[in-house]
Amino acid sequence: MKKPDIDIGACTLCMGCVDSCPEVFRYNDAGYIEIVELPAYPEKEVDEAIMFCPEDCIAWSDE
Repeated sequence: MKKPDIDIGACTLCMGCVDSCPEVFRYNDAGYIEIVELPAYPEKEVDEAIMFCPEDCIAWSDE
């Protein structure tokens, strides 16, 4: 299964991914963006978050 992955070290917390795809990305209590565990991820919405990430720190990974 394809799953989005975030390079937390490169993330600047711009919140673009959360704004464009809140069903997949969220800001957690520890102060980081995290991926919500889902049985499947909406490819179109995640691709949009990847495209607009200013740090290019979101990518697909195969699980």
